[in-house]
Amino acid sequence: MAGSEAAWQAAQAGVPVVLHEMRPKVGTFAHRTGNLAEMVCSNSFRSDDDENNAVGLLHWEMRAAGGLIISTADTHALPAGGALAVDREAFAEEITRRLRSHPLIEVVEDEIAALPGPDAGPVIIATGPLTSGALAEAIAAETGQQSLAFFDAIAPIVHFNSVDMDVAWMQSRYDKGETEEERTAYLNCPMTREQYDTFIDALLDAEKTEFRPGETAQYFDGCLPIEVMAERGRETLRHGPMKPVGLTNSHKPDEKACAVVQLRRDNALGTLYNIVGFQTKMKHGAQTRVFRMIPGLENARFARLGGIHRNTFINSPTLLDAQMRLRSKPHIRFAGQITGVEGYVESAAMGLLAGRMAAAEVQGRTLPQVPEDTAMGALLSHITGGADAKTFQPMNVNFGLFRPVEARGGRKGRKERYKIYTDRAKAAWREWLTSFEPQPATAD
Repeated sequence: MAGSEAAWQAAQAGVPVVLHEMRPKVGTFAHRTGNLAEMVCSNSFRSDDDENNAVGLLHWEMRAAGGLIISTADTHALPAGGALAVDREAFAEEITRRLRSHPLIEVVEDEIAALPGPDAGPVIIATGPLTSGALAEAIAAETGQQSLAFFDAIAPIVHFNSVDMDVAWMQSRYDKGETEEERTAYLNCPMTREQYDTFIDALLDAEKTEFRPGETAQYFDGCLPIEVMAERGRETLRHGPMKPVGLTNSHKPDEKACAVVQLRRDNALGTLYNIVGFQTKMKHGAQTRVFRMIPGLENARFARLGGIHRNTFINSPTLLDAQMRLRSKPHIRFAGQITGVEGYVESAAMGLLAGRMAAAEVQGRTLPQVPEDTAMGALLSHITGGADAKTFQPMNVNFGLFRPVEARGGRKGRKERYKIYTDRAKAAWREWLTSFEPQPATAD
């Protein structure tokens, strides 16, 4: 996400770009194709509410800046009840086509195993959560410390025609959405108390993926495996991804479910659905057995089972300056998840900034400081010094990263307070975007 967005932004500013991608020559555990910006863990960019949600505000800022990732996501959006979910295959295919066809972008399929020297000119490393071993070692050698790491888990995908619709029903939580398609965007599978308890027992007893010697599971709290959540308490899941609130079983409207498993459409055809929040490190045989215990999924066929992978990131507050440059080698910038932001949107946003910063450097221009009151500025400030380096962990965008707002006229409710945050951010972002004029793209 970050590399694709950075390349697009720099090229749109008139700077020639060479984009290196090791896939498909060198594969990873999680990726399936050689397409750029392939979505791995989920097909959702999360909330699209730009007035009351920090992620939605980040969407708005990226749209205002002509972001490639967000515009392509809008083109391939699927009904998701207020979230921005996409057909992941069509999305990645279009990103790949647009980048490969850009007159100022050359895509080279090779693996970069060492840090480029200053003669290479401005460089952006945006290798995402699965940085190759050789490059990770080169980064660690340069920074004089081991890169930090946590583990990311992948949710399974189910063929829709294998779901028992006499048990499951279509509904978004609280019927959220402006159209009927949005209000029925999720597939819901209800559980009684007995079914829920049996399911939790099976989750806890299932055989799990083993870690290599010396590895420790430092999970990111926003992407916990479902069995890890279950280990934190038997009620955790029914107050998390399996919460039954805001849902009414159309088959049995008078019965209140103890828990509900939701599935979200994964492609435009509606033939594939991913199980929301069901990232897992269970072995494949155990997944098939346990997930078929879910009412409505007894005969489920899986297009992909869940998995787990190592996710590498650097201690950005100690290593990067305010322009995301490596302090020891300032011709190198880092962008995306490797910097310690978490999520597709956050990664793409940091790529957008890195691409613009690098392009301005090539053209001898200096960009104004990104306003800290914007979503992008809040994230940038966090990873380049705002976070405590000793406890630095991957972070999603959230209003806790923003400067507090002044509650004039007395105490504000949460929605009113969030609206103040987003109004302030939009004004600051508009001013930043109009404070400089990027050079037009050219093939010369």
